[in-house]
Amino acid sequence: MNYVDEIKKLKKEMNAVILAHNYQRGEVQRIADFLGDSLELARKATSIDADYIVFAGVDFMAETAAILNPDKVVLIPSKTASCEMARYLTPEIILEAKRKYPDAKVVLYVNSTAACKALADITCTSANAVKVVNSLDADTILFGPDANLAHYVSERTNKKIIPLPPNGHCYVHTNLTPEVVRRDGVLMVHPECPPELQKEADVIASTGGMVKFVAKSDARRFVVATERDMVERLRSLFPDKEFVPAWENAICLGMKQITVRKIYESLRDKKYVVKVDEKIAERARMAIERMLEVS
Repeated sequence: MNYVDEIKKLKKEMNAVILAHNYQRGEVQRIADFLGDSLELARKATSIDADYIVFAGVDFMAETAAILNPDKVVLIPSKTASCEMARYLTPEIILEAKRKYPDAKVVLYVNSTAACKALADITCTSANAVKVVNSLDADTILFGPDANLAHYVSERTNKKIIPLPPNGHCYVHTNLTPEVVRRDGVLMVHPECPPELQKEADVIASTGGMVKFVAKSDARRFVVATERDMVERLRSLFPDKEFVPAWENAICLGMKQITVRKIYESLRDKKYVVKVDEKIAERARMAIERMLEVS
């Protein structure tokens, strides 16, 4: 069976679109209607004219799309496409911190559960985290769940940044240390990477920011310090330049749960429908929409 042809047929019949994150396998990227980072995908999710959205990403991304599209059916092709970073933060941790710092504002990375987003004043992505934090009229910011991104923000604001929890991280990026990362090119580092690698970067950027940086750069060779399949996106956009993963083992297992076959089966069987509790979705939507306004 030619899954790509079947997917095209089902998309037309169902009025469906496929959104895919930059960390997806190359073959998944190639069948997507729209590719991007978390911010770009959140923006796109607000303007989709379709009945079905198939989200080739991890669970929190599909949740965000469902929150922003209560009138559409959002499907995620695999129930095991999860973000381990999001599990570090719970509503209880946020509520305890808010009791301790009653005047603080809560900024949550979109890599968090809907239940946590519902307790946020505003969400952010790695692309706009600094801008979001600086837009708030508070001197103290409760920021979660990624401590490395919290460090990145703290270096670029005069506000007090308190990471929630102190050890929240993405295992893919935390394993990108100076000891394992190659240096034979312009080093582009994601802000989820450890502070010691951020210090050695030629540029620190979200995956969308990396695309913009390469577009303006005269360099020919780039070392990409993030999930390794980001190089697939960059190679497709800039075939005249060379891109190498900073570390071959920088693999997000959650993202790799999505395959072309599973996307076909998701469309065929209309599975798996992403549902968010209505009250949680309403509060989380406010935090997400505030981010989009700031951005």
